[in-house]
Amino acid sequence: MDDVILVTGSGGLVGSALKRLLGPTAIFLDRASGDLRDPHTVKNLFERYKPKKVIHLAAVVGGVKSNGKYPADYYFDNVMINTNVLNSARAVGTQKILSYMSTCVFPDDASYPLTVDQLHEGEPHHSNFGYAYAKRMLEVQSRAIRSQFGISAITVIPTNIYGPNDNFHLDDGHVLPALIHRTHIAKAKGDDLTVWGSGSPLREFVFSDDIAKLSIFALDNYDSDEPLILSSEQETSIKDVVHTISHIFDFKGRVIFDPTQPDGQFRKPSCGNKIKELWPGFVWKPLDNGLRETIEWFNAHVGEARGTKDERI
Repeated sequence: MDDVILVTGSGGLVGSALKRLLGPTAIFLDRASGDLRDPHTVKNLFERYKPKKVIHLAAVVGGVKSNGKYPADYYFDNVMINTNVLNSARAVGTQKILSYMSTCVFPDDASYPLTVDQLHEGEPHHSNFGYAYAKRMLEVQSRAIRSQFGISAITVIPTNIYGPNDNFHLDDGHVLPALIHRTHIAKAKGDDLTVWGSGSPLREFVFSDDIAKLSIFALDNYDSDEPLILSSEQETSIKDVVHTISHIFDFKGRVIFDPTQPDGQFRKPSCGNKIKELWPGFVWKPLDNGLRETIEWFNAHVGEARGTKDERI
């Protein structure tokens, strides 16, 4: 097991994509493996497997509503997970650690496109500041471990990931999976589809399998204390996404945007120049194709997918 790769958070959408790509060559930890907020649990797991490489995906995540309601929980849980994983990896002699951040770490008043030099130059958006600051500290801890111990600790910043095995919870899920779930329910009940906000915000949506491929590539080919942004640089409005999802579902009801509800950050385009330089021939899956694949998976797993368990319509 000298070359073993350990993946945390493997129950999520990128983790499940990595399972398909890496197969039995890696160790996959999910929530059933233990509570990564507990230092003794994490210490025991890393002492058991002694991985040479780690892809650290594990995080407590949620949507705008949940982040606004529980900022302290999001901060504490994620800081504890990150601290325990990186410290335990260092202690057992891990040589390479790739950790996931998020574009929400950038300052609210950052200039666009987002670039890594702006990371700590202002406060993140208030709607998810607890989670965002925890992810910023992950980048700080990675740099500190690299500086003190000489470990290749790198961070990547993907834009809005979606795909099969996402969290489709109506309140705690991110925008795309929550919209997919809401459209499913509205169609089943014959209701109108009400969407939070104006529909105007723009996002860069990237398919989970693409991000998994880029993660494996970065694990083998990237070694810098500068975070690596994983971005397609293609912005799409929430309104366009809603209409695409409705079309794929063949939803015939009205779509109503509720501007009294928060939009979140209006846009946050990011600079993907570095990944284009490292892998110039990489082709991103088109959003329409990725949404269709995701919705097909969702329809096949309603009632067992995260956020839909024991659903009664």
